[in-house]
Amino acid sequence: MIRVILPFHLRTLAKVGAEVQLEIEGPVTQRSILDALEARYPMLRGTVRDHVTQQRRPFLRFFVCEEDWSLEPPDASLPDAVASGKEPFFIIGAIAGG
Repeated sequence: MIRVILPFHLRTLAKVGAEVQLEIEGPVTQRSILDALEARYPMLRGTVRDHVTQQRRPFLRFFVCEEDWSLEPPDASLPDAVASGKEPFFIIGAIAGG
């Protein structure tokens, strides 16, 4: 089971708690996690990734094992700690302002 921590606005939209658990078939990557998340919670389609380009939305970041993975290739394998469910995959809403 993969653990995913969602920011408040996505939790509210999906009507879930802070953490969701997903079953992933095959390699555990950003793409496979987001595909599973959108399949299980269709209301999140287009909120994390653009519908057409599948690129991460600008004000969201991905963190894995306390490291920013937002700019890593979407098909790069994630660490074993995430694949085993020991560590969660974080989707964080970025803060901007002035």
